[in-house]
Amino acid sequence: MTDKSKIIICRCNEVTQKEIEDLIDQGITDIEMIKRITHIGMGPCQGRTCIPLVAGIIARKTGMRIEDIVIPATRIPVRPVAMGVLVGGDDEE
Repeated sequence: MTDKSKIIICRCNEVTQKEIEDLIDQGITDIEMIKRITHIGMGPCQGRTCIPLVAGIIARKTGMRIEDIVIPATRIPVRPVAMGVLVGGDDEE
């Protein structure tokens, strides 16, 4: 048997399969709510890997069809922003 506490679903924020399954067992099956609790999809990859994995776990554990699971929208900047601006090192012109 695999130790689900060692299977990383979100590499950016080190969220495990056990953490996701525990939330689902508590009745939390909305990806947006899971995202708010665990911060999946908020790292550098913006959920490209973990969001589909979480959707699959929800489908498997609840019996929902994967097509019926709402995937959160990606929120990208309206225009490119220099990293220095985000960390407070440069003034944007």
